[in-house]
Amino acid sequence: MGRVSGKTALVTGAARGIGQAVARMLAEEGAQVAITDIDVESGEAAAEELKSDGLDAAFFEHDVTSEADWERVVDEVQSTFGVPDVLVNNAGIYQIEPLDEMSVEDWKRLMDINVTGVFLGMKHCTPLMREQAQGSVINLSSVAGLVGLSGHAAYGASKGAVRIMTKDAAMELAEAGIRVNSVHPAYIDTQMADYGAEVQGATKEELDAMHPIGHMGEPDDVAYAVTYLASEESKFMTGSELVIDGGFTAR
Repeated sequence: MGRVSGKTALVTGAARGIGQAVARMLAEEGAQVAITDIDVESGEAAAEELKSDGLDAAFFEHDVTSEADWERVVDEVQSTFGVPDVLVNNAGIYQIEPLDEMSVEDWKRLMDINVTGVFLGMKHCTPLMREQAQGSVINLSSVAGLVGLSGHAAYGASKGAVRIMTKDAAMELAEAGIRVNSVHPAYIDTQMADYGAEVQGATKEELDAMHPIGHMGEPDDVAYAVTYLASEESKFMTGSELVIDGGFTAR
């Protein structure tokens, strides 16, 4: 306990799934956690659940594609908890579709959420971290940002962009004491995995079998990685890729 005590963490897309698990683990390890999401009902419920367990959390409605929303949310988080020491850019959407069937509108929406949302988070949080000469940014990418997968041209492009943007930001911000790393999960047992199974006509057992370790990951598997990167235990890590994939990319 207490691995991130005294820190303020802003976690996007934290109403459910991986983001919710990350928010809980950071709160359990002592952080004040700002849960942000476009889903108000689920986000408020996630924050209330943490608070009912005696943890320090608050919900902020947030569209990560909107710069005005980022400006408002960062101001509100500062007023509530103080300057974010940890930014977890988790919000994202998953879309599997053949390259020649995807509409430009769907492509732009996916890029707006998965890439522009990450860019805006770093744009508006890192200047505050710079003033404190410290901070940790954790960007959620994917194994799809490391290897090619059929039907994943748009999604993979977005996650590849997050991977390289993370490295660029790490180089730019290192002298300011700000670390920037990416996390690359394979299938994690969430609604996104359910969607992936449905679109690909696969069973849960078939998704499990895609991973040499024999099963999909759980949200906490990613939360452990994020908590490590948020803590001082990872003080010598920046520009790195932390792959949480059960061996998916090793073969």
